[in-house]
Amino acid sequence: MSQPLFDALVNGYNQEEKNNFSHQQTPFYPCVYTAQYPKEPPASGILIDEKLKSFDADFIELGGKLRHERKMKIVKWYTQHWKDARSFEYPLLFAVPLDLEMLSKEDRSVAPSRTSESPELANNESYPEGGLRAWLVVFGAWCAMIPSMGLLNSLGILHAWTSTHQLQGYSESSIGWIYGAYGFFLYFAGAQAGPIFDAYGPAYVIIPGSIGMVAALICFSCSEEYYQIFLSFSVLGGISACTLFTPAVSCVGHWFNVRRGYATGIACTAGGLGGVIFPLIVLFAAPKIGFPWAIRIIALLCAVLCTLACLLMKTRLPRNKTAGGGSIDFKALKDIKYATTTAAVFLVEFAVFIPITYIASYAVHVGVDNTMSYAQIIFLNLGAIPGRFLPGLIADRLGRFNVMVLTSLLCAVLTLALWLTAADNLAAIICYAVLFGFWSGAAISLTPVCISQVCATEDYGKRNGTTFTIVSVGTLTGIPIAGAYNSTMQGITGGLSCSGACFIWRLLLLLLLRGAFVRGGL
Repeated sequence: MSQPLFDALVNGYNQEEKNNFSHQQTPFYPCVYTAQYPKEPPASGILIDEKLKSFDADFIELGGKLRHERKMKIVKWYTQHWKDARSFEYPLLFAVPLDLEMLSKEDRSVAPSRTSESPELANNESYPEGGLRAWLVVFGAWCAMIPSMGLLNSLGILHAWTSTHQLQGYSESSIGWIYGAYGFFLYFAGAQAGPIFDAYGPAYVIIPGSIGMVAALICFSCSEEYYQIFLSFSVLGGISACTLFTPAVSCVGHWFNVRRGYATGIACTAGGLGGVIFPLIVLFAAPKIGFPWAIRIIALLCAVLCTLACLLMKTRLPRNKTAGGGSIDFKALKDIKYATTTAAVFLVEFAVFIPITYIASYAVHVGVDNTMSYAQIIFLNLGAIPGRFLPGLIADRLGRFNVMVLTSLLCAVLTLALWLTAADNLAAIICYAVLFGFWSGAAISLTPVCISQVCATEDYGKRNGTTFTIVSVGTLTGIPIAGAYNSTMQGITGGLSCSGACFIWRLLLLLLLRGAFVRGGL
């Protein structure tokens, strides 16, 4: 087969070349057509047409796997069934489809544009979408997310415990800076961790992070003063959590494209599970053996999980050596889709951790006993486990941004209509905790998937890190600002109103994004 013919097969035809053809297209398929071949289709043209239709059915059934794999499949079939070279080359010309017109809107939205592809990735656009190796990577990401996101989802019980023990006498706003800073460093360090991951792979990021996370928890268990807790848990723990979280979500993106929301959702259930296990350890172990030993038990569990993550998390696509540098990619913000998505993520990260952090303190404030108050964190994270998995499965079918719009609406309604009016009604508080955990879990797990949808795969680590670096300001300020509102209003309702308002603003941004790019299948 000649090189020009092969190029036409892989790359498709361009409209200018098509317009220069001196003869009509055949009724079979849009194709590259050259004058040196017969103008009439071969005798078995009907067989060719039916075979191509079956390829199209396979192509769409697989959810729009990218063009390279499909065209190579056609080449393989014709190689097996055509002996005469002249007849072999002719139907290949008819096998080149109009690339993206063969896809549904949702499939077009997950296919990287040609302008964003690197030469290294031109032949690697076919994602496994499953298999043992791919699911082991998901399990490794799941193990990495329990220590990082599990602790983030346990901020409520840590806040409630330390505010009545080690940090008794400090204001709500002052204590809030500790737990806001954990989220800040978790996301802020992504601008450094993301490019390192893209350029060198996960090992250079996740191994130091695993060591740092265990060390942070051991130091936290020995801390009694404000600055000690801040340095051990917030700074060291937050940075270490980032080096676990960033490669976890990025590795999944190397193995899944069409089913990325589903796979990422499964990995993100770890955050909800960690948010159940860690509070249970504190709730039952701390009163018996002391808070320091409860934290050390958590550290031991994290050490085992981090070891598994280091062994299982692997990448598949070539390294992007140009990604190194560790700076925020401000140029990416010129892309209106990416910039608007980042703004929407900023608002959700500002809002979502306010209820997670203050729900236990709220229950104590309205007179619920301590055990049941701390249990609200467990109820919330029990809801978050299916909430991070099921919406991701639905999002791959209905659209990731469509589901994000729904989650924003429901989180706003639940916060402003249910919790804000719950007062001391324990049933209403529990109901809110479970429902908010479910829908906020979806908002968190789909965030990296939506980011991946508006950027090329080889830039995903850097774009993901850049986004979370920007939104880290929201996690840093959201909790202490809510604490200041609570202190001013002599209760917890001020922070709740702030959280609900942010969900509404996020809803408006997502609607704007969805409306502006509806033709792109978002």
